[in-house]
Order: sequence, then structure tokens, then C-alpha cells
Amino acid sequence: MSRFFTTGSDSESESSLSGEELVTKPVSGNYGKQPLLLSEDEEDTKRVVRSAKDKRFEELTNLIRTIRNAMKIRDVTKCLEEFELLGKAYGKAKSIVDKEGVPRFYVRILADLEDYLNELWEDKEGKKKMNKNNAKALSTLRQKIRKYNRDFESHITNYKQNPEQSADEDAEKNEEDSEGSSDEDEDDDGVSGTAFLKKKPDSSGESRKFHKKMEDDDEDSEDSEDEEWDTSSTSSDSDSEEEEGKQTVLASKFLKKAPTTEEDKKAAEKKREDKAKKKHDRKSKRMDEEEEDNEGGEWERVRGGVPLVKEKPKMFAKGTEITHAVVIKKLNEILQVRGKKGTDRATQIELLQLLVQIASENNLGVGVIVKIKFNIIASLYDYNPNLATYMKPEMWQMCLDCINELMDTLVAHSNIFVGENILEESENLHNFDQPLRVRGCILTLVERMDEEFTKIMQNTDPHSQEYVEHLKDEAQVCAIIERVQRYLEEKGTTEEICQIYLRRILHTYYKFDYKAHQRQLTPPEGSSKSEQDQAENEGEDSAVLMERLCKYIYAKDRTDRIRTCAILCHIYHHALHSRWYQARDLMLMSHLQDNIQHADPPVQILYNRTMVQLGICAFRQGLTKDAHNALLDIQSSGRAKELLGQGLLLRSLQERNQEQEKVERRRQVPFHLHINLELLECVYLVSAMLLEIPYMAAHESDARRRMISKQFHHQLRVGERQPLLGPPESMREHVVAASKAMKMGDWKTCHSFIINEKMNGKVWDLFPEADKVRTMLVRKIQEESLRTYLFTYSSVYDSISMETLSDMFELDLPTVHSIISKMIINEELMASLDQPTQTVVMHRTEPTAQQNLALQLAEKLGSLVENNERVFDHKQGTYGGYFRDQKDGYRKNEGYMRRGGYRQQQSQTAY
Repeated sequence: MSRFFTTGSDSESESSLSGEELVTKPVSGNYGKQPLLLSEDEEDTKRVVRSAKDKRFEELTNLIRTIRNAMKIRDVTKCLEEFELLGKAYGKAKSIVDKEGVPRFYVRILADLEDYLNELWEDKEGKKKMNKNNAKALSTLRQKIRKYNRDFESHITNYKQNPEQSADEDAEKNEEDSEGSSDEDEDDDGVSGTAFLKKKPDSSGESRKFHKKMEDDDEDSEDSEDEEWDTSSTSSDSDSEEEEGKQTVLASKFLKKAPTTEEDKKAAEKKREDKAKKKHDRKSKRMDEEEEDNEGGEWERVRGGVPLVKEKPKMFAKGTEITHAVVIKKLNEILQVRGKKGTDRATQIELLQLLVQIASENNLGVGVIVKIKFNIIASLYDYNPNLATYMKPEMWQMCLDCINELMDTLVAHSNIFVGENILEESENLHNFDQPLRVRGCILTLVERMDEEFTKIMQNTDPHSQEYVEHLKDEAQVCAIIERVQRYLEEKGTTEEICQIYLRRILHTYYKFDYKAHQRQLTPPEGSSKSEQDQAENEGEDSAVLMERLCKYIYAKDRTDRIRTCAILCHIYHHALHSRWYQARDLMLMSHLQDNIQHADPPVQILYNRTMVQLGICAFRQGLTKDAHNALLDIQSSGRAKELLGQGLLLRSLQERNQEQEKVERRRQVPFHLHINLELLECVYLVSAMLLEIPYMAAHESDARRRMISKQFHHQLRVGERQPLLGPPESMREHVVAASKAMKMGDWKTCHSFIINEKMNGKVWDLFPEADKVRTMLVRKIQEESLRTYLFTYSSVYDSISMETLSDMFELDLPTVHSIISKMIINEELMASLDQPTQTVVMHRTEPTAQQNLALQLAEKLGSLVENNERVFDHKQGTYGGYFRDQKDGYRKNEGYMRRGGYRQQQSQTAY
């Protein structure tokens, strides 16, 4: 029916058709048949009259749907674009909203979008991973939505208080409107007008539910999508129809009759109740059918894209004769797809394991099985293509089991020879008359296993129980390394033996041997010599083991790197067990400190760890000067954490890109190998205190006094800047407070600051022999406090009794005598000992404070005159008359008679 045949004027027709839109007929495969829903006299285009409200609300709901889809995929940029369009669309629908009220679905999207943006804003980790556009859009959209929602605060508050009630009100409104339209808009075929407006979503593809869906098509189309806009208001008046009060013949068909009498209202309410009852019955019937379908078994959760029932892949066609050639060909086919894009690595491992079973079932021999197992272990290592990714626990356990099985096979069959130098063409897998030859390197597999174990420990939280569980696997790793070591000692080359020895050393050098230490402290009594020898042979001491392995590497290794690592591990092990002199001699004889800067970073980290352990060992022996010298380079840099491979500094403090940071993270030492940094710093500061405080007291008035430790002086300055000094809390504050007490010669206060419960818990109890270390510290504090006291107060005394000093510092008389004698011999103290009276007689030759200032002034004036003369001579061109002498500075030639030349001339004429 043509649009021009409608009654009314042109203006009326234009206004009445302002809300129309043309819907084209769906094209079907059979052109002869007419759709069932169309009458005979209808043309190819079906005209549907829609109100302005429906059009505006449909535009809003489409935008809302797009926003929700963008929220699901975290596309904030798309959300921002659609939100701006949504605001414009809402502005166009303002006249309808003023009449109908703010739609619930609009309030709902505003509330949900604001909550969603707040969640994204609070997720710090998620914000870091966002790209630049999304991050910028997030801040912009968050500001806009907060500003925009101020106009809808009351609506949003009501919705958040009762979100379910809001959804129910929407559903009731939809039902009321759909009832009114369904009463009047049913045509001769019993099809409602809403069927033309909205397509029913296809919720199931099963044929057995299709007829049931078709039966309830009318009711489902009315009640679906309750959370969206009201779909049943298609028969409401258009704006032009309300203004002019005229109706066309076509539009009158879709108008909704308002209930006028009480009977109409009751009928409508009864119809609503019937509809709700039908809907409830339909739902219960559907649930019963689903329960009947599920009686066979329970639902099983599966991953997306993975079939529920997986058949095992068929390795060979039915009836194929399984021979060596067939199995090797299949093995090569599996290996050819290795590393290609889209290859399922887990499936590849399963195929190889299945191939091992087939080979063992058909008795193809040990050679084929060994070759396949080599490839299984290699596939396990290649499971993670990224170097930084570590193995999953199940893969790691599978790898350990496969290596153990492979070693069992190799040990049980001594006629199998494996090696990298065996070519695939020269392999012997099935000729048992000759020795079996298989291409593969067991040493490479073990080294890769060790690297994977290190990677697992690096990527596990060290303070979790998971780290402890992973650390238990080190026993299995060490056992495998020992088995490979015994195997290679029989069949391996010298290079392979050196490499496996180094792996054994790297798992031994950092462990303190408590059993050997206990045997050393308390030798068993009452047992015969043979029993003692037997007990020692059962458990070889780590010192004996390290000595044997390292000496073999020293003698046989041809590469500098393995020998360097072995020497450093040997020194570390000596230092860890307090064998200071062996460790020091080995370090000095190796001359590693001369060329260690040319080594690769892991070896440099090992060198730093060894030097630190050497310094701690010297401190335990009471050699504070050696300890300070060993720790000076590490501690003075301020990067001890990074130099020891125990962490990285902030990227802002160091110029490095992301790739460099990843490489450095892979070099980090696992947590169980860490050296306590607080203990290290405390040992360094205490050593510096024992050296620096007596030196400062001896050279208090010396203008050219040098600093022994800059870091220690820095801590002293920080402590002096404190406006309010309270009791010390941190380790550094304890050392600073102890230094101030030692300056005054108060050794007891110094002792109380260095050794107390807090410092014992933080530092001293971490040593293997803590009581021995504390006793040594007390002795050192007493001796250095005595030296400081004599330097500070020697100008006050004419003489002082050694017995008095012995009582003051609780030292025995020979020790006091020894300390004072050394000071007099080294010309540190200007005094003499009176043996009969056991007193120290001061010579009083030290200058007073005024004399010290005068001496300093004279030295400064002399240096000023010398500098001026040098500048003047340089201007006059007589600078060549001087020559540089290392001892006496600038001296003149014989012919130059300026400074000191007169005295020289007089001395020459005297002769």
C-alpha cells in the first residue's frame, strides 16, 4: 500500500510518517514462496510505524550495548567515544525524557560505568599495563562521568539502594506496555506488532527445542531484555499526532487503549497474572527437560576450543609393522614440527612418550628408547619459548623423572655410548653385536636442568612456603649431578669431567658443613680409630670433596673460566669455614684481582661474593684491618646489593633499558645463596670504627689527616646532625653511639652499644660461632679504647701506672705492656716505660693546642708561597729550571739561585 493513499493533507502525511522506517524483506533461497507472516496484498517493503520515543530509546540502547562490550574488553578509548555519543543522543531525547522520566537503563549504565572506572583507577598494576591511549582516556572519562553524574545523583542513589527493585519496575513497565499493544495489535494471523519491531534472539541451536520456542514466540518477544528499554510502546502517539489530534487509518491500528473503567483495570491485571503464571510454568518445564537431559552424568568444565573427548592420536596405521626404521621415521616427523608456529608442545611431548611405549612393547631395543628419551627431555626444556619463563612444577618433576630413567638405562647397559660427536648417520640403534651408539649429550641435559632449577628459585617468592618446597628439589638435582659425575668419570672426556665437577662445586661451596664442624669441636671419645675412619668415609667432608674436585680442575682444565670459578668457590669455602690463611694465600697466589674486570658478569659476581666472605672470615679471626680492606671496595660503592647479585637498584638511578634489566635479573643469585647485607655493613662499620677512632685521636691536630673509611665518616656526620639524640635503634645508630663512647675512652659504654640483645638478634647470632665472635669483639674494643685513651689524654699525664690502665680496661698486665710498647716503638706515643715501677713516663713533647695551630699556619703559608713562586716562574718562562722529584716536590737546578740558593752557595765556598 502506497504512502500517498493515506487520508489527510500532505503536511499531515509528512508529520504522521516522520517516525516511519522501511524494512526490507529478507531474501530467501526460494523466491516463489511468500513468508507466512505477510498478507497477500502486501508489497516487497513492509512499512512499520514507530514512535519517536522508540527511535530515541533504541539509539540509546545501541550505544549502551557498545559501551558494555567495550567495558568487557577494557577498551576505555571506545568507552569514551561512545559516552560522548550517548550524551548527544540523550540531549536529542530530552523532550521525551521530560515527559516520560529518566529511563532506568540510562541510570543503570551511568552507575555501572562510574563503578567500572573507579575499579580501573584503583588497580595500580592494571594501569601500568595500559597503553598510552587507554590511560589518557581513563582519566578523561573519569572526570567527565563524575561531572555528568551530578545531574543524576538522586536517580543513581535510588538505583544503588535497590538495584533489584529498579530491574523489577522495568520489567513491570515492559509487561504493561506489551499487554496494551498485544491486545490491539494482533492481526488476523495472531501475530503481535512487536514481532515486526524486534527479532527474538536465538538462544539455542538444538532442533528438539525449536518447536517449543516457536510456540512461545509471542510471549518471549515481549518479556526478553527486561534490563533494556521499553519495547512495547510502539503504539504510543507521535508528537505530530498529539499536536494536531488527528490519526491516520494505519496509525489507529497501533494505538493503545487506556483502561477507563474498573472492570478494564481488573481484566488487565488478571491478564498480567495469567501471563506471569504461564511464564513461570514455561521456565519450570524447561528446567525439568534440562535435568532429564543431564541424568546421564554431570557437566564437566572444559577449556575454550578444546574438545571434551579427546581421542589418542594414532601413531601408525592399522596393520603397520613396527620396526626400527618406522619408529625413527615417526620420530623425525614429530621433531620436524618442533619450534614451528602453532605447534602444541604438550601434544608433542605426549606423542614422544607414546612412541617410547610403542618401542618398548615391540622390543625394539634400548638404543631407540634412549634416543627418544633424549628428545623428550629436550622437548620439556623447549616447552617455554621465553627464556625468562620458568618450568611449571609438573613439567619440572617430569623432567627430573625422565633424566633419572635415562641414567638408569645408561648405567644398566654399559654397551651404550652417547655423545655429541656421534653423527646421526653413524648411529647404531639395533645392531646388538656391536656397541650401541646414540647421538646426545647427557652433560648438556644436566647443565640445562641446573639452569632451570636456578630459574625456578629466582622466580619464586623467597618468603613463601613454595620456595621451601622448591628448595627440597635441590637434593634430587645434586643426586642427579653425582650420578652423571660417576658416569662421566668412567666414559667421559677430561673437558666433560671438569664441567660436571664445576656443577658439583657450585652446589657445595656455599653450604656450611655442620657435621664436620661438630666433629672438629668434639672428637668422639671411646671409639677406636677404625670406627672413626669408617664414620669419616661414610660422609665425606665438604672440605675434602672441594679439595679433590678443585685440584683436578687446576691440573686438567684448559679453559680459564672453569678454573677461575673453581678457585673462587674454593676460597669461598675456606673462608666460610674460618680457614683464613688458606683462603688468603689462594687468593694472593691466583692473582685474580689483576684481571677480574675482563671476566663475564656472573664470574665478577662470584668474585665479589668471595671477597665479601673473605672479609667476614678475617673479622671473625679478629683481623680488623684485613677485614676492612677486603670489604672496602664493595661497601664504598654504595651498590653492595647489585654487586653481589642480590637485587637491582631503581632504574631511575641507573641508565638501562628494559632488555638490560631482564638480562640482569637472570644473573641474580637465588635467595638461599644470599649474604646478609646488614651483617656485611655492620662488620665493615665496626672494623672501620676499630681502625678510625684511634687514628683520629692520634692525628687530631694534623691538617693532612686522611680518612680510612669515607662511609664511616659519613655515618658520624649524619649522627652529629641529629637535633635530638635518643637511644639508638638501627644498626648504624648503634655503631655511631659506640664510636662516640670509644672517642672518650669509655669502653664499657662502647661494649654495651655494640653487643646487646638487639644487635645479637640482628647480626652476631647469625655467625656459626657467635660466642667466640662476641668474645673477640670485647677484647678488640678494650684494646682500641686503651690506645684511644692514651692518644687523647697523654698530654694531661706526667706518668701513669700500667696497673691502673689494666684495671680501667680490664686487661691483663702483659697485654697492656705489649700495647704500650708497640705504640712507643712506632713513635705513636712519646713516652718511656719504667720497669721497676711499672709506669709510663710521658716525655711531654707533644705540642700544645696553640702550638698545633701555629704549625698548621706555617704549613699552609709555606704551601702558598711555593704555589705563588711556581705561578710566577711559569709566567717568566723559567719553569724549565725546575724538575720534579717524587720526595721533595719541585727543586731547582744548580744554576738557579732563587729559593735556598744562597745557603747552597755558602756551603760550596766553605769547601
